[in-house]
Amino acid sequence: MPLVQVNILEGRTDEQKEALIHELTEACYKAIGAPRETVRVLINEMPKQNWGIGGQSAKKIGR
Repeated sequence: MPLVQVNILEGRTDEQKEALIHELTEACYKAIGAPRETVRVLINEMPKQNWGIGGQSAKKIGR
């Protein structure tokens, strides 16, 4: 059972997250032959103030 964990900045729509889950599931199916129903996708949404880019928070640099 493949488990895919993704860390992303907060702010994506439910539709975008559904699309991400679908595409990652398809990638596992195509790459390693994992049956789609066995693929698990875990999305961790990070607050922008908790994500650092180049020594500054994503919130501070407007991401």
